[in-house]
Amino acid sequence: MRKWKIALGAAVALGAISVASVHLLDMGSLSLNAGTAGAATPAPAAFVMPVPVTSVVKKTIPIYLDYAARTEPIRSVTLQARVPGYLEEQAAEDGADVRKGDLLYKIAPQDFQAALDQAKAQVQRDTATLDYARSNLGRGTELAKSGYLAKDSFDQRTSTLREAQASLALNQAAVRSAELNLSYSEIRAPFAGRIGRNQASIGTLVSVAGTVLNTLVQLDPIYVTFNPSESDLAQIEEARAARPIEVEVLLPGETEAHQKGELTFIDNTIDHSTGTITARATIGNAKFALLPGQYVRVRLHVKQQPDALMVPQVALGSSQLGKYLYVVGKGNTVDQRLVSTGPTSGDLVAILSGVAEGDQVITGNLQKIGPGMPVSPLPQKPAT
Repeated sequence: MRKWKIALGAAVALGAISVASVHLLDMGSLSLNAGTAGAATPAPAAFVMPVPVTSVVKKTIPIYLDYAARTEPIRSVTLQARVPGYLEEQAAEDGADVRKGDLLYKIAPQDFQAALDQAKAQVQRDTATLDYARSNLGRGTELAKSGYLAKDSFDQRTSTLREAQASLALNQAAVRSAELNLSYSEIRAPFAGRIGRNQASIGTLVSVAGTVLNTLVQLDPIYVTFNPSESDLAQIEEARAARPIEVEVLLPGETEAHQKGELTFIDNTIDHSTGTITARATIGNAKFALLPGQYVRVRLHVKQQPDALMVPQVALGSSQLGKYLYVVGKGNTVDQRLVSTGPTSGDLVAILSGVAEGDQVITGNLQKIGPGMPVSPLPQKPAT
């Protein structure tokens, strides 16, 4: 019995030692974990917005004056017949581009050809009559010298010669008139241009300057007429005195001019009701891109502006205080600059105040940044 109690006590003691060991192991593990959790964890770095930037550059830019304008033909004529007759042929189709001298219409020529043949026959008859009168006068001259021809008869032969000469000259003029009438039966283009819609059907009996056949307009070159204000007139005249003023024409929707010309006319009176003056440019139009009556815009290149500070237009922002730019300041933070703008040149705009040459202007992510924010400038792309 006693041995059993001793054995039981030993077993209990061993169990207690095991439990204590497990407890100590768990406590060590907890202490180790607690020590690890208590160590300082580094805070994540603050996000810095990357932004594209470009440097403010100086360049010489052209200064333009812009106006609304309208195209006009240099020459525009109504095609009419110069001789009466039946319209026999329309040689050029409606809307055709023609050269100077091209046949456009033809009037039946038979009557005019007959009149020409008759006039030529009269010339032949008068030529024969003149030859006889000339030889008859020659014989009379010899007879008058020898006294066998009376002076009255000699004078009569002289008169007959002069009448024959006059008759021949008259009929020669009739031949030229008949030739002109025959040529007028063909209506040809007086200048290069484009004809419009036919207004007289084949077979129409046309009268002299009474029946309209068609219209012809010159397209190359072409006029562009606009109205500068009197406040711009001094600047235009100053530029015109220095050199010919180049004029660019832009069609609706165009940003780059494809037709160019020169300012060729300024009127001599200002319209007191509008305060404007009529001006006109002559524009080359070899491809016929401009047609009379079109509304266009014109740009007059009046001068060059040197050392203009240029930035991309996309960098400009707008607020209640006016236009502004975001510039990379000290410590790569955003600096807001209020600016005043000048003329544009392509995608660039001139800045009159607020920035200096070499400043790094932010051109992107403008909606995600504000004054004082740190930024990370991306590699620069110089303004062009």
